[in-house]
Amino acid sequence: MALRALLRSTPSLAPIPHRAVLALSGSDATQFLNGLLAGSVNGLPSYTALLHAQGRVLHDIFLFTSPASPSPTYLIDHDSSPSESPSLLSLLKRFVLRSKVRIRDVTQEWDVWAAWGEYPQVQQRSWHWAASGAVEPVWRDAPASPWGTEHGVILDRRAPGMGRRLLVRKGDRPQEASTHDVLAADAYLLHRIMHGVPEGSADIQPLHAFPIESNLDVMGGLDFRKGCYVGQELTVRTYHTGVIRKRILPAVLSTTTTTRAGPSLHLPIKPSVIPSPATESDTPTRTPRPRGTSTLLTSIATPSVSPGAAVGLALVRLEHLRPDIALFTDEANVANGARWKVEPWWPDWWPERPSSERTVDNVD
Repeated sequence: MALRALLRSTPSLAPIPHRAVLALSGSDATQFLNGLLAGSVNGLPSYTALLHAQGRVLHDIFLFTSPASPSPTYLIDHDSSPSESPSLLSLLKRFVLRSKVRIRDVTQEWDVWAAWGEYPQVQQRSWHWAASGAVEPVWRDAPASPWGTEHGVILDRRAPGMGRRLLVRKGDRPQEASTHDVLAADAYLLHRIMHGVPEGSADIQPLHAFPIESNLDVMGGLDFRKGCYVGQELTVRTYHTGVIRKRILPAVLSTTTTTRAGPSLHLPIKPSVIPSPATESDTPTRTPRPRGTSTLLTSIATPSVSPGAAVGLALVRLEHLRPDIALFTDEANVANGARWKVEPWWPDWWPERPSSERTVDNVD
């Protein structure tokens, strides 16, 4: 696939735009966050999400640790783009009550960067499958701290090859700038699209996205065995008794219209049945019309591949992933007459579901 040339394997560094940072500290900080977030909080860096009571995602977040004070201090990296969700700061303040925590907006003090391609990442994990189709990593090499232990650094294990996530003082460059190629923010966007990693409100739509359909399970952002947290009931019930009907997947996008711009955000994607070649002996058959639509999420144009080419992420109905179904953006919602063909693929790292067992070992 020509698109593989878009993957950078050399040491690379890029800023991550549109991020806000909150500082949450106090003697109850760990207990407070652990009672709210969908993943376990144990005083170490991690990746997880805040859900609302009906189990949909409000914010996906990264928890950095900080040595700033004697009491536990977390620096919470999250998307700052406007969305339907209330701000994370206001949401957290609603739950403080008598908890001994302090929450401050420190966005003006920090920048967020990504570094990747530094060294081969051999990460050993097992995959635990539920009957619903949910799948979660079981960390074998660092069960207590899969996201690392260093202050201001997160090992980005949402997918193999994602690298590291760095908090850097506002206006400074990471120390890796002397050994890495320093790239623009679009390079990080392309990097995570090619690895099939959704992030922020453009991909995980607040108040609409379900955490498992948004791959938070396979990316290690959910703990299905911890105690109560906001949105737990529906999330755990889906894990045990539901059926996962959608997933966010990377996709090749193409249009016959010559354009150097990618498609618009959140375009509906409709399925179209490809007619089978007819023969004289064939009897007419009635093909059921595919149900529902998928949604195009973040994308980026790739004119270096060909004019009218792009890659992106799409929330895809799994029943549409058939050889006899083609996917196209809805003609009623296209801009400049560009109707896009959408061809999803499963990332190389995505675990293969075993036929009879719920757990399969895999080495990234």
